[in-house]
Amino acid sequence: MERKIQAITNEYLEEALDLVEQVFTEYENEKEGKMVRRLVEEIRSKKYYLPELELIALDEQQRVIGYVMFSRFHLEGKYEDSLLLLSPAAVRTDLQRQHISKDIIEFGFQRAKELGYKAVLVEGNPRNYNARGFRTSSDYGIYPGETVRYPRKHKECLMVKELQLGALEEIKGIVEYDCYETLQEE
Repeated sequence: MERKIQAITNEYLEEALDLVEQVFTEYENEKEGKMVRRLVEEIRSKKYYLPELELIALDEQQRVIGYVMFSRFHLEGKYEDSLLLLSPAAVRTDLQRQHISKDIIEFGFQRAKELGYKAVLVEGNPRNYNARGFRTSSDYGIYPGETVRYPRKHKECLMVKELQLGALEEIKGIVEYDCYETLQEE
């Protein structure tokens, strides 16, 4: 299957939302699917949004089959011009395990480096992200705050990756999602 990776364009905004909602509904449940969809919509409306780092994979028929969003992020009001949040990432369920998310994420890393970003933060399953170079963030002085979901029980689920060698020597702090109302909902 041939595929193309690109930054999102207006014609794919709604289709990408539908994909994200469908994948998270199938993986988790309907509530999670709707929450992740709202999160994408909310990030798009905030100052942290980077349209050039909202990425999609298209198949031969120009259908969205994969999605990844990188947005600017801060720790305690610092680093928003250096640090990115990778969330969410989704691949059509019937096409998973075909390196689609790997390819989109790697494309995003390269583009983020070109734009001058130094590191990327992600919350998720380490099995999915360690192979992309992510490591437990607390090993680098970046700790989960009260609004972080996974790491309360599993600190290894909050991870970080350097895009520029040595960047994490200077980026430290507490991760809070207080800038996103969607992530405050229970």
